[in-house]
Amino acid sequence: MKDYSIFNQLLGSNHPPKLIAELSANHNGSLERALKTIEEAHRCGADAIKIQTYTADTMTIDSDRVDFMIKGGLWDGYKLYDLYNRAHTPYEWHKPMFDHAKKIGITIFSSPFDETAVDLLEQLNCPAYKIASCENTDLPLIDYVARTGKPMLISTGMASGDEITEAVDTAHSAGCKNLVLLHCVSSYPTPLKEANISRIKWLAQTFNVPTGLSDHTLSSTSSVTATALGACVIEKHFTLNRCDKGADSEFSLEPEDFKNLCISCKDAWHSLGQDNRKASPSEEQTRLFRRSIYFVNDLDVGTVIKHSDIRRIRPGLGLPPKYFDEIVGKKLKVAVKRGMATSWELFDE
Repeated sequence: MKDYSIFNQLLGSNHPPKLIAELSANHNGSLERALKTIEEAHRCGADAIKIQTYTADTMTIDSDRVDFMIKGGLWDGYKLYDLYNRAHTPYEWHKPMFDHAKKIGITIFSSPFDETAVDLLEQLNCPAYKIASCENTDLPLIDYVARTGKPMLISTGMASGDEITEAVDTAHSAGCKNLVLLHCVSSYPTPLKEANISRIKWLAQTFNVPTGLSDHTLSSTSSVTATALGACVIEKHFTLNRCDKGADSEFSLEPEDFKNLCISCKDAWHSLGQDNRKASPSEEQTRLFRRSIYFVNDLDVGTVIKHSDIRRIRPGLGLPPKYFDEIVGKKLKVAVKRGMATSWELFDE
């Protein structure tokens, strides 16, 4: 699989995973808090911060009918329109947020939820787009985003294999060159026993694109595990303080936890190394503690080696122990001293 470029950085098995801090509704209705959250994400080591671009009116209609009421879960009792009205990031905030991110040196991008959101984000030169799980069956939106030519990430929460295939085919047909699929369980929060991280490997094998994780669990375990399974993108909701209750705060990481997440995922990637059998550089000194064959007597030129003249001892600078019986019976062509390491050059052919 070729390396992809996203956020002006390379994705793939030869590169550490990219950590995305999802701001979502954790601005809690304050632009000042939104800007501060961007700063903290950068300080904690995030490679990018993601926002969401919609309004209540682009998401749904203001209706009290039972279809539009949320039953159960984190947002139980909310009317859809009221939830989105509370959680949305106002369009007029977008430019200040993009400008601030650029100023401090962190990539910012967004999940658009309709075509008007894409149009706004294009005016801001948004560098990539994320299709949220609930929109992964909105093929007209995927088509519209793909035609921007920008990299696209698609969360696969709730999607069947056929639905993912449709989304991928739509993106590719509309010109998307750099597509990333994110495994996701659309449960807020996601119970760890339902995280199903192994699906990341299936996504990569089935669709032959880079894969990652949009993680809604309450810990870093799934994200670190995902990195070990080849995830090249990790997305996690991020908040300044869970005690400042917001729509997404219950399943978001606070700064120190997010900082540790960034460190742990990149450490996990470094620990994978390469699939080869070469000794690592840090092992070189330890070779001293291997056994090898040494002379244990002073011996003159022409001496025929007996068992009692050599031993398999540490350090490991002589010939390997497997040659012990082969050395016995050979004739020395130089004199040797007790404590010298054996080598083939010391013996007659």
